[in-house]
Amino acid sequence: MPWIDQTPRARRPAGEVWVWFTAMGLTVGLAMILGLLAVVLVNGLRAFWPGRVVEITLREGPATATGGPQRLAGEIVREQVKPVHTLDAPGSGQRPREWQLFLGNKDAYGLAFRFVDVDQIATREQPRAVIRIERLEYGPALGFPVALRLKDRPPIPADAPEFRAELRRVVAEAAQRRAELRRVEKRDIGRINQRLARLRLRERALEREAAAGRDVAAERGRISAEQAALQADYERLATRARALRAAQQEHAFVYRLTSGEERQLPVGQIVDFYFPNELTGGQRLARFGRNLVAFLTEEPREANTEGGIFPAIFGTFVMTVLMSVAVTPLGVLAAIYLREYARQGALVRAVRIAVNNLAGVPSIVFGVFGLGFFVYVLGGTVDALLFRDALPTPTFGTGGLLWASLTLALMTVPVVVVATEEALAAVPRGAREGSLACGASKWQTLQRVVLPAAAPGILTGVILAMARGAGEVAPLMLVGVVKLAPELPLNLEPPFLHLDQKFMHLGFHIYDLGFQSPDSEAARPMVFATTLFLIALVVVLNLGAIWIREKLRRKYALGAF
Repeated sequence: MPWIDQTPRARRPAGEVWVWFTAMGLTVGLAMILGLLAVVLVNGLRAFWPGRVVEITLREGPATATGGPQRLAGEIVREQVKPVHTLDAPGSGQRPREWQLFLGNKDAYGLAFRFVDVDQIATREQPRAVIRIERLEYGPALGFPVALRLKDRPPIPADAPEFRAELRRVVAEAAQRRAELRRVEKRDIGRINQRLARLRLRERALEREAAAGRDVAAERGRISAEQAALQADYERLATRARALRAAQQEHAFVYRLTSGEERQLPVGQIVDFYFPNELTGGQRLARFGRNLVAFLTEEPREANTEGGIFPAIFGTFVMTVLMSVAVTPLGVLAAIYLREYARQGALVRAVRIAVNNLAGVPSIVFGVFGLGFFVYVLGGTVDALLFRDALPTPTFGTGGLLWASLTLALMTVPVVVVATEEALAAVPRGAREGSLACGASKWQTLQRVVLPAAAPGILTGVILAMARGAGEVAPLMLVGVVKLAPELPLNLEPPFLHLDQKFMHLGFHIYDLGFQSPDSEAARPMVFATTLFLIALVVVLNLGAIWIREKLRRKYALGAF
């Protein structure tokens, strides 16, 4: 009889297979998140890298049957397989490929992008003389420099030794005039307009006082004299602004398209320029950093598809901070009452259920509530009481930074309430009893022992609320966010923080670029870049809150209890 091993085998612990399934699910989730972040990072940073420009010649055939130019110059955005297999493709069995070229020159070609069959390309090269011009309007232009026409001087041809130095000089001067023009129009003339608006409101108030029988002749005379002085200052500044605008048109840059057409561009319309095919590796890296800094510090232009996102970054930051300032005391006080003072019973349980259910309400519902209650009811009441002279033009009776922050604070308050209750419950009972045994009252114990120990948990709730509020878009569309608002809500004009002002938001900026842009192809790189910096802003805000939480955790550690 053969020998049989009858030693009992070790049994696998019950539930071990589910542990492996959980680990696998966590790994898959992390991989998806990291993959998404990698896609956003690569495509977002690619938008700032200066690409090379290729000049191609197309063969005669279907590719040029539309009447487009047979010579094209542009940046290769991507190469892909054609979505439809054509019958006249080569007989190798391979599907034809195509390039998407960024041609620029939207004013000349109508569209800035074009797809070209690779099989229809006869020749291709990278000419060193091609120039890329960043313009205020119509997006970038690609072409070959011809001449620089200066006022009261003979034109300077592109092959002249001093051409590039002169072009840089006049472009730098145009940038200085543009900055001065902005200061004159936005700051100086803007201040005069604000003072004139306040004087007009004062005149309305005087009309009511005059109707009530008060003598207001002296006050009206003073207002008229001040208006005359302001109007004189306005005319002087307007004359200066017109002179600056005229100076922006004095010099012109002439360039040639690949079709042979010559076009003339006022130097005042040029933001920047460079020769992409002449850049070395280090110069490309420097240009990448320059483009990145410009994107973070400039205002958007050309339907938000060009320029920067600084107003959107600033608006998102200010709104998130105001939301956190509003939601933290409200959520913490509610949690303290429910946990420490309220008599536990059916009513308190119902309130907790209601708070938990609020966390699942769609955000657009909070937006509708904010529009109806904050904007129309509270804002209309504030206008009737404090800004009666400005009516029917609303001041707080329309969307603005204050109402947007309060709406998001209301939306995120359940997160803070739940986190604060959990943090209060986690404080060791011995800490409370020790404080009470030493003669402290319940409020003193709560103030000096419980709340400091629960502060890290409370900040965890605030961090979660900030992360959710910073990325919300739907409610903001109803209570204050707009497509373009280059004026920041925080400036040196009293009251410095303008809570009634509309603002830009990175989340809405992404929505506008992705779904409302007139040029979806040009907006695609901006979508990834803006998404990248929205994630970065949320991470920075969260890291700041986490740093504060860790400091509090070390300071108020209760490990001895």
